[in-house]
Amino acid sequence: MKKKYDYLIVGAGLYGASFAFEAKERGKKCLVIDRRNHMGGNVYCKNVEGINVHKYGAHIFHTSNKRVWEYVNQFAEFNRYTNSPIANYKGEIYNLPFNMNTFNKLWGVITPEDAKKKIEEQKNASGIEEPKNLEEQAISLVGTDIYEKLVKGYTEKQWGRKATDLPSFIIKRLPVRFTYDNNYFNDKYQGIPEGGYNVIVGKMLDRIDLKLNTDYFLDRENLDSLTDKVVFTGMIDEYFNYQFGRLKYRSLRFENEILDVENYQGNAVVNYTDVETPYTRIIEHKHFEFSTQPKTVITKEYPAEWKPGDEPYYPVNDDKNSALYNKYKELAEQKDNVIFGGRLAEYKYYDMHHIIYHVLKTVEKEFGNK
Repeated sequence: MKKKYDYLIVGAGLYGASFAFEAKERGKKCLVIDRRNHMGGNVYCKNVEGINVHKYGAHIFHTSNKRVWEYVNQFAEFNRYTNSPIANYKGEIYNLPFNMNTFNKLWGVITPEDAKKKIEEQKNASGIEEPKNLEEQAISLVGTDIYEKLVKGYTEKQWGRKATDLPSFIIKRLPVRFTYDNNYFNDKYQGIPEGGYNVIVGKMLDRIDLKLNTDYFLDRENLDSLTDKVVFTGMIDEYFNYQFGRLKYRSLRFENEILDVENYQGNAVVNYTDVETPYTRIIEHKHFEFSTQPKTVITKEYPAEWKPGDEPYYPVNDDKNSALYNKYKELAEQKDNVIFGGRLAEYKYYDMHHIIYHVLKTVEKEFGNK
């Protein structure tokens, strides 16, 4: 009996929407479902006071891959936004990533040579030869001043653990630039879609069957019966009924405020790097699109230990969880009728450009080149 759909796509985020669009372009019929009440996954924007609020945290598109950049630009115009976050350490303001503006504020140095000498002095004074944890790794890379003010508190809040209890591999390298350049990313292309990410996802899913508020696991047998092939973007351990145990994540809690001021902090992203401030950063959304509304919307981000029922954001890719994921991956590779893709299905932190790239490669494998 002919199935109703060529593909059932579980998840209406960037991966699911991109795959659905490409499948539709090749004449395939898709059903996209999502347990949330909106499309877009974590890139979803909610309009508040005329401002596109990034509901699940700041999303800045950046890539050096021209193919990926041209691909997303077919769905929206991108503005000139450049990610230049700043750090607030107990009221002191520093530029990120670590660059000559940061070093000048810290030590009064003006030349790259003097900045390098200062970092080298502190690295040598630490006496660390083989870093055994994140703290030692960070100090061996950037010295004690930068570590104490701009790394330690933020990292301990983000991971919910002391830096001395975190493995060194989490910070394999820290971006250090000996130029007066506050651009956080090195990528060639960067910006925010005008009108927000809903514009992109909406165009991707145009004329594709979409069911929101639909939990795949509550109606799995019926949904599977509609198609011969599933594209699954949810948690891979949930797909296999946690038979080897649950994978761990870090989660986030967002606290939004509408303020009766035009400009609250003067920047889209301000990181709070002291350990006493309970949140890691404040996002002021209007600065992503250079908006001029009389009011503003800010979001405070609070990292949290993930528990079932919470939104999973950051995979905990330590040795134990990586080994657990590999067990699920082996099961996934045995299923010819399921494509596992995205951050949760692959248990890997992906930026948006990584998602687009991987979808395009998956589509080539599935359908061949156009």
